Amino acid sequence: MPIVSANTGLHETLAILTSQLHPDANHKEDLVFLRDVFSEKSIGYLMKIHERLKLYEKYSPTPVLHSASCLAEDLAEELQSGPLQDDERELLLLLNTPHLKAVLSAHDIVAQKKFDPVLPPLPEDLDDDFEEESVKIVRLVKNKEPLGATIRRDEATGAVIVARIMRGGAADRSGLVHVGDELREVNGNLITHKRPEEISQILSQSQGSITLKIIPAVAEEDRLKESRVYLRALFDYTPFEDKATPCQEAGLPFKRGDILQVVSQEDATWWQAKKVGDCNLRAALIPSIQFQERRLRYRMKMNSLPAPLSPKAPTYDRTEKEDCDSKSALNGKDVASLRRSFRLKKDRQGSPAETQTPEGQRSDFRIYEEVTQYLPRPGEKPRLIVLIGSLGARVTELKQKVIADNPRWFGLAVPHTTRARKTHEREGVEYHFISRAAFEAEIQNGKFIEYGEYKENLYGTSLESIHKVLSQNKVCLVDVQPEALKTLRTAEFKPYIIFVTPRFPDSQRKHFGSSSSLSAGITEEDLQEMKQSAEKMDECYGHWVDYVLVKEDPVSALAELQVALERVQTEPQWVPVCWVRR
Repeated sequence: MPIVSANTGLHETLAILTSQLHPDANHKEDLVFLRDVFSEKSIGYLMKIHERLKLYEKYSPTPVLHSASCLAEDLAEELQSGPLQDDERELLLLLNTPHLKAVLSAHDIVAQKKFDPVLPPLPEDLDDDFEEESVKIVRLVKNKEPLGATIRRDEATGAVIVARIMRGGAADRSGLVHVGDELREVNGNLITHKRPEEISQILSQSQGSITLKIIPAVAEEDRLKESRVYLRALFDYTPFEDKATPCQEAGLPFKRGDILQVVSQEDATWWQAKKVGDCNLRAALIPSIQFQERRLRYRMKMNSLPAPLSPKAPTYDRTEKEDCDSKSALNGKDVASLRRSFRLKKDRQGSPAETQTPEGQRSDFRIYEEVTQYLPRPGEKPRLIVLIGSLGARVTELKQKVIADNPRWFGLAVPHTTRARKTHEREGVEYHFISRAAFEAEIQNGKFIEYGEYKENLYGTSLESIHKVLSQNKVCLVDVQPEALKTLRTAEFKPYIIFVTPRFPDSQRKHFGSSSSLSAGITEEDLQEMKQSAEKMDECYGHWVDYVLVKEDPVSALAELQVALERVQTEPQWVPVCWVRR
């Protein structure tokens, strides 16, 4: 193969490379494609131009003259003054071509370093007050995207003022328009007497080049660097349904659970944000925490919005919380009669987070939660996996299958009970068996994340049993009633919360196929209660959920759950920022 030295030109190198491309049986199509590309004449011409420019650059060239256009015009005028020979006629024709004139004009601009745009002269009929003000002519180029600015009418002066600049929009990218600037004209049309809505419509409908006449603000604030504040939305927001937004087209629609990057909090009422994962680089408006909380309080006061939900402990699903004495599966008829038999105690000791302080009351409004990405580092305890499920989800059965498939990686928090131990049971394996007095003492000491009574026996899951599994560097799976999330959702456990719900059949269907996660024999009344359970759980606790698993059938649900659990351990997940910052 020929040796390529440092002095070999780029064009020669490309020619040598092309000559060495000999297609073989394995890569024939790829090598043929490369050879065809490298053999293109246009590529060769570009390489030659590149070499010439690099060679010319070595000599640090300076322009011979600064007015090549004028020289060409003088020459053309001289040639036209007399009879022309053939070569003179050809030269005159070349000098009058638009392309050569453009090249010579570009040469003169570079030689004279006249890079600033030439602004049109000010009108002669300006009044004296206007002449004393600094006027800035701004020309922006935009396509179908919004201009990226909102305006307002100054109540005192009546002037049209730029209210905010959307980060990433056309106005922001130009760096020429700032908050506080007074807008006088749009494309030569005076807009001082137009309503802001009319002006916004003119700006949004304008395409291509837009010329703005602006009175700069007296003091232009320095543009802030884009912030790195990320929020998880705890409510749905639709700008076109919000009459308070300054510009509906500039609003950012989002759903509960979306991650928002806040890039500006300069406006106390409307923040600028982007949706993480959205390809749109332009920021849009979202209501600030203070503004959203203020109007929620107002709606409560006007009785147009119910008070923030105070979640209550829902009924245990008897098919899941059944004492492990029975090995046989319950059929559909058992559900209706047994699911109401086991309820959580409501007199459980409250955690400090439930103290009714002003901060606690403020957190009742589900607006945003500041988050950051987190992945357990080597040596750190695994994250706690919390499963919650609505009626009919059979979460315990799902959890036990996950642990049975991989007992070395997943562990079970062994529950406590006051009932007598059976002959086949082992202490600390099926249950921790303790006396009723000891159990009640543990309740008073706040040792249980949840507990309840069934057939005059107490059952509960303790914090100590969770710590024991995590200390073994195993992933601890717990299925609890959602009220226990108040205790578990802390920086200590960093729980990943999965909400499991059955897939409900269409209302027209009276019978369920074998693939359904719901058992046969469930009545329409049972089905309606299950739906209400899922809806109520989503309404009360959905803002804490990291993943929703809709259970179609046990096999697919198990596979989906295992994939989700693997991602928790291998991929960064969004968690409250207070869990990471100490």
